[in-house]
Amino acid sequence: MRKEDYILFSGGAKGTEAEFGANAERYGIEEVNFTFEGHAIVRKRGLRVLNHKELKSGDVSLAYVSRLMNRRYSETPTLRKILQSIWYQINSAQEIFVVGEILDDQTVKGGTGWGAEFAKLCNKPLHVFDQKKNAWFTWRQMEWGKRKKGDEPTITAAHFAGTGTRVLEANGKKAIENLFKKAFKK
Repeated sequence: MRKEDYILFSGGAKGTEAEFGANAERYGIEEVNFTFEGHAIVRKRGLRVLNHKELKSGDVSLAYVSRLMNRRYSETPTLRKILQSIWYQINSAQEIFVVGEILDDQTVKGGTGWGAEFAKLCNKPLHVFDQKKNAWFTWRQMEWGKRKKGDEPTITAAHFAGTGTRVLEANGKKAIENLFKKAFKK
């Protein structure tokens, strides 16, 4: 596949999403950043502002998400819109990359966790770089498989999502850089 065939789907928020976007731009990869009116983002390239009707298409019950994620999500309009925009990222992608932390209950910490769970539900290839464990993990049916050093994942699908924590550590940033370097050698 040619670089021109690849598209990064993300959200443009500070931290992980901004880093995915910066790498996409550096390597000449198209990016689409799903957002909504009033949401604070740092990436403007490939901006796709979802309207009310479009956001409704990605709606999900917060009670369902809370049960699935083993935590309580507050019923706020902003959180609902964030989850709806994450739905677009995951739904548009064929492969999902997340930077964050895998919790003991096998979910990913924070709002990003919904993206990872939705990827699992859709049976899409899912890779998470756990910043605390300093390693990549790949979801394999019912559990996380740790990737060995030298066997880190690479971007193989033309449409891929990059999302994760807003608190991006140096090792998470390096993991994203290496992901792009491995897939799109200059």
